[in-house]
Amino acid sequence: NSPLPDAFLVPVMALLLSPDLDVQKTTSFTLVNLLVKNNVCKESVIEMGMLVPLLELFQSGDPTAQCHSCACVAMLASSELSRDAILVDGIIPLLALAKSYDPVVQQNAAWALLHLTQSDCSRRILCQAGAIPVLVLLLQCSNSEVQFYSCTALCNIAAIQEHHPELLSIGAHLSKSLLTQMSSSVQKNSAQACRCLQSLSKNVWVQEQLMDCSCVLPLKALLKSLNAAWIESALTLMCTLSAHPPNCDILINEGLLREIGQLLHHPRSNSVLISLSCKIITDLCGACIDEQAVTESLCLSGLLRVLLSPSLSDETLLHVTLCLHHLMTWDGLRTKLSSSVTPEQVWRLVELSGQMRNSQLSYNSAAIIHMFKLTEDFLPLLRPHYGAVSKYLLLFLKTRDVKFQQLGISTIVKLKNDGEFSTVMTNSELEARLWNIHEQTEEMRQLLQMIQPPSPSPGQPFH
Repeated sequence: NSPLPDAFLVPVMALLLSPDLDVQKTTSFTLVNLLVKNNVCKESVIEMGMLVPLLELFQSGDPTAQCHSCACVAMLASSELSRDAILVDGIIPLLALAKSYDPVVQQNAAWALLHLTQSDCSRRILCQAGAIPVLVLLLQCSNSEVQFYSCTALCNIAAIQEHHPELLSIGAHLSKSLLTQMSSSVQKNSAQACRCLQSLSKNVWVQEQLMDCSCVLPLKALLKSLNAAWIESALTLMCTLSAHPPNCDILINEGLLREIGQLLHHPRSNSVLISLSCKIITDLCGACIDEQAVTESLCLSGLLRVLLSPSLSDETLLHVTLCLHHLMTWDGLRTKLSSSVTPEQVWRLVELSGQMRNSQLSYNSAAIIHMFKLTEDFLPLLRPHYGAVSKYLLLFLKTRDVKFQQLGISTIVKLKNDGEFSTVMTNSELEARLWNIHEQTEEMRQLLQMIQPPSPSPGQPFH
């Protein structure tokens, strides 16, 4: 139960070199136990030359010897300093054992290959040695652990763009195998396959394959997971797919908006999941105008709900307000929102419009308020906040940014139809500022008229 001094490894090395296979099997099993319990230093094992007899046991033909020695190599491969030694002579034997008919040998070989995909250099050497076809073959293994190891190894390889041509050269077989894994009942396998496909899906050809193979169903299943990281994997892949307009009709018809709407209502949703959801909604609604699908999906109420979350960052709130503003460009959705928004949500939008730390968030929030229809349902919710509204409108008029000035003036014009706002504005600093802008604009118009070139006489060319 304590670390073994390096001196005690000397007889271990001698026993590994024994001509008796049974002695070698027992010794390699002992070494596995020591490595698993971290009772020997992996670097010391390599420095003493134990890797050579361990790799020789790969060729023994004895499944038990192969199993134990392969497990030792897998443990050694988890160490960055030991990994380089394994890369020199161990890759080809490991790839051979990965195709073993013995399930435990195969599992240990896949485990070792996974450890070897932890660095850029080792990934490159693995790919050059032909590891990708072997790892793809292991995806079809019936052992769920082998599936996980191979899928994670492929995910690590796919994370580097330079390996994509070789991965894609396998053809549709890879994407179909990963999609099968994404439908697995073992959720860690499903999530890893999803991550791998997300890396590869930057290629439009891969996207087409996924859409043809009905990838939405396993993605929706991952959204119901209790693991936020797995949900994030599914949403990230959905983001890539929804960013390609030809996919959007299929995604909407498959009920993706309904799943996103439910996710926004779930208390487990965090800033990352909300931001990804907003991007998907914006992409889908930008490519395909289907007001009924949005209304039935609970996305609108979900977006309004997350506005009230006290833990959201400004960056996430930017995504939420931008998405809401985009949806409100549709008349039907604007009517729906105007009649369903709550007093707390209206105040939150007013509050965000007046905050000074993030100007774009302020603009988005004020633009949403401007787009609400001044119905009998909405006006009573906004009227208690006319004082706060006047303050942020005054800030907008004082800024040099023309888009803020235009939004401020446009909002004033719209709200002046309500007598209560006119009362608040009369003889206020906001009204004085508005007239000041009017005078400046009139003066500018007159100056521009003075420098306007004269119109050419009939028949005279204009220079």
